[in-house]
Amino acid sequence: MNELLGAAEIRLLAQNFGVVPTKKLGQNFVIDPNTIRKIVAVAKLKSNEKVVEIGPGLGSLTLGLLEAIDDLVAVEVDSRMASGIIETVARKAPGKNFKLIHQDAMKVAELPFAPDALVANLPYNISVPVLLHFLEAFPSISKGVVLVQAEVAHRLAATPGSKVYGVPSAKLAWYALSNLAGNVGRSVFWPIPNVDSALVYFEKRPKPLGDEALRLKTFEVIDEAFAQRRKTLRQALAKFAGSAERAESLLVAAGVSPSQRGEELSIFEFMQIAKAAG
Repeated sequence: MNELLGAAEIRLLAQNFGVVPTKKLGQNFVIDPNTIRKIVAVAKLKSNEKVVEIGPGLGSLTLGLLEAIDDLVAVEVDSRMASGIIETVARKAPGKNFKLIHQDAMKVAELPFAPDALVANLPYNISVPVLLHFLEAFPSISKGVVLVQAEVAHRLAATPGSKVYGVPSAKLAWYALSNLAGNVGRSVFWPIPNVDSALVYFEKRPKPLGDEALRLKTFEVIDEAFAQRRKTLRQALAKFAGSAERAESLLVAAGVSPSQRGEELSIFEFMQIAKAAG
């Protein structure tokens, strides 16, 4: 096993590379090797799988991943940490096929290889958009695990009927089946965040639910349904359909009760509404 980064070494690396963690970028580094190995274990990686990591920071999770696999590409927007992690990997995990892309994760459209899995400690402020972007941009991703704010984790893994089921839950369900995979205490981070964190594991559906046109239409329906989540779908989709009356006809055609609310619908029902809309 590689020697993983501990609290003292992470703080020293940050000092050496002029990195000051900022709340604006949601930078909270995991400083506990046991937590790193827990995240990697949850990902269920095979040694020959290719992995993409988003926001590697100073490299604590990166080194944990390179204990389990040989091919890793990391996406880092911070130039100081980008240069630092290259040096850290070369020193701590020589011989591994590691590549780094210095770019905003939301703008990444291609990678050096087709990744089999995604593993990331995602910044709290952009976790959902980044996850959905990578699932759409890289269909080769078949599974993954993300460490996110606990509130976000519960939303991502929520099922219809849950109080926290919403836009993130429904959109992730288009791509994958997901579940909560454990809580992560605040004390394993530096700096210590003022929120709890949790892991979400997902596995891509073996067959896509539909083409890009249907996905876009389905996501439009989801956005409208939850924009006014207390309203019935007849009212919530009135703007989308052109009127409440047209929304009712659309819903009936899709086999959905106009008196239901968005939080009650599965991704398949949202998809049926999108199909009925044409």
